[in-house]
Amino acid sequence: MSASSNIAHENRLAQATSPYLLQHKHNPVDWWPWGAEALAEAQRSNRPILLSVGYAACHWCHVMAHESFEDEATARVMNELFVNIKVDREERPDIDQIYMNALHLLGEQGGWPLTMFLTPKGEPVWGGTYFPKQSRFGRPAFVDVLREVARLFREEPDKIEQNRAALLARLADKARPAGKVTIGPAELDAAAKQIGNMFDPVNGGLHGAPKFPQPALLEMLWRAGTRTGDARFFETVEHTLEHMSEGGIYDHLGGGFSRYSVDERWLVPHFEKMLYDNAQLLELLALAWQRGDRALFSQRAQETVGWLKREMRTAEGAFCASLDADSEGEEGKFYVWSKAEIEEILGAENAAVFAAYYDVSAGGNFDGYNILNRINDLPRSINDEARLAMLRSLLQERREQRVRPGLDDKVLADWNGLMIAALVHAGTALEEPGWLGLSKQAFDFIAKYMMRGDRLGHSWRAGKLSFPGLASDFAAMIRAALALYEATDEPRYLAQALAWQRAFDTHHADPDSGSYYLSADDTDDLLLRPHSTVDDATPNPNAIAAQNLLRLATITGDHAWREKADRLIESILAAAGRNLFGHVALLNALDLRLRAAEIVATGPDAERFAQAALKLPFLDRIVLRARSAADLPATHPAQAKLAAISGSAAFVCVGERCSLPVTEPEQIAEAVKAMRTPSLA
Repeated sequence: MSASSNIAHENRLAQATSPYLLQHKHNPVDWWPWGAEALAEAQRSNRPILLSVGYAACHWCHVMAHESFEDEATARVMNELFVNIKVDREERPDIDQIYMNALHLLGEQGGWPLTMFLTPKGEPVWGGTYFPKQSRFGRPAFVDVLREVARLFREEPDKIEQNRAALLARLADKARPAGKVTIGPAELDAAAKQIGNMFDPVNGGLHGAPKFPQPALLEMLWRAGTRTGDARFFETVEHTLEHMSEGGIYDHLGGGFSRYSVDERWLVPHFEKMLYDNAQLLELLALAWQRGDRALFSQRAQETVGWLKREMRTAEGAFCASLDADSEGEEGKFYVWSKAEIEEILGAENAAVFAAYYDVSAGGNFDGYNILNRINDLPRSINDEARLAMLRSLLQERREQRVRPGLDDKVLADWNGLMIAALVHAGTALEEPGWLGLSKQAFDFIAKYMMRGDRLGHSWRAGKLSFPGLASDFAAMIRAALALYEATDEPRYLAQALAWQRAFDTHHADPDSGSYYLSADDTDDLLLRPHSTVDDATPNPNAIAAQNLLRLATITGDHAWREKADRLIESILAAAGRNLFGHVALLNALDLRLRAAEIVATGPDAERFAQAALKLPFLDRIVLRARSAADLPATHPAQAKLAAISGSAAFVCVGERCSLPVTEPEQIAEAVKAMRTPSLA
């Protein structure tokens, strides 16, 4: 039975603000939101917990919901045998991380929807991801799974206890940092070469399918190119970005990238669009454009920001979380075209030209329809591109009349932080000052509406704040504040970064390792505090925090921040050594530690020097303005240099070595290059 036949029924999720939870408020399942009340009910009734974790843009979450959670018969079994808890992983990634780790330890592949079975106390026992309503392809039916798990709880509690105790012991052991391991430039280069060999030389991206953007891997290769001077690293990244930018994973009418491609050619996307993917890709496009001045990369960056402004902002200027893959119950329906529809809109002659460039045919390239793409790479002239731009605008106007995919309009502090920094970095590189304005508006929203005291919340929607925030929120928003400070020299951004860093240290730091727990010390509804150091679709917050600490050390002149960064990096390197590809973002932070160009612009003309320094790639430069000694703390190491020079200059330090003063802004880039070139002596 579909949800439409139960429209009068509302479960507890009707009181939620999460769009994902609200999608399930009419389910016949007696859902509970995560919290003390749900756990208390499980213990009172002595029923195990069925935990279902998903997110609003998750296609297979929708499928399982339609097949099972909207079905009266399935819901009766769930309600009789379990206390059922529904969680939005974007709203509570700490909960998701605990139970996804548990699933991995059980030898299962992770993903969403995440379906876990817990003891009444919330301890993980067993689980999986998507379960079909009917048994097929060797997979049991969901109801059969429900009944068997419930039977084990009733009839074989000893097995349940053995599973639980072993699993919790392994989770606790995994959270303990191991010994140190040494990784330096040579090891970083070797790792980058190994990763580069995993890339598809034809289509870009990692070999095989599905293909994900993998921004952290691309950043690692880019850093290796800068570090070694080997152009092959840059070319691997540019090759991947080019194929993504021309493939169907990119929305050629509206802008923006989808979550991933199901095929190896980047043709068929999983049509959901996530804020965090587009933030990370925007930065990479800007880097690629800076190196080669290729119009494709700047165009895709500008179109992606156009999509962001048009479709992904709240009324207050913050950024929404995601766009769904589905509309009208079909994945990708909003985005695909028939050839006949294009001919009707453009006319036969224009449609023929458009079809040749965008792979449109009567038979289609996706279930009888066409996903627009430019993989065929036909020759292009300026006149061709102007004509195609006009035709795209006509199709975009028509597409706007379709039923739109669902918008998850909650504001996540961590994802907003990623996008704020991306807009600052890309806007600086591409000389788009308007992007800086967008980033400031989003930052101001979070600083006004998503703080309590000096602490951040995680998720905001409809006037309600999910609090306390997570390590990812602090790390990403501190990064955003520092990016804004470097770009604008406005003291408020540095003050906010420092206030957040102190709160972050107070409520998230692990005193034994110097790294950070995902959850705050006063989060009271978790079985244990998750402490993963592994990257997800976004960089691990410990890796972002390490870079923030390094930047704070340069900007404030307080070496204690660098000491904290060193301790954090060293505490995680042992795990990185055992699982290198899971810790790429940490290796990127280590690259910054080893190679950052610290640039102090001084004197009455300091701003001109700072602007020249900001034109360097953002990955590995830190810019500070000090027009006079009064602009710096008395203990700042640049004080002595300021006292020794009159007029304006820039001081450049790389790898704990500094250059002579640079007296012309145009010489800054060359000075940085010289400092990074190995000595022949």
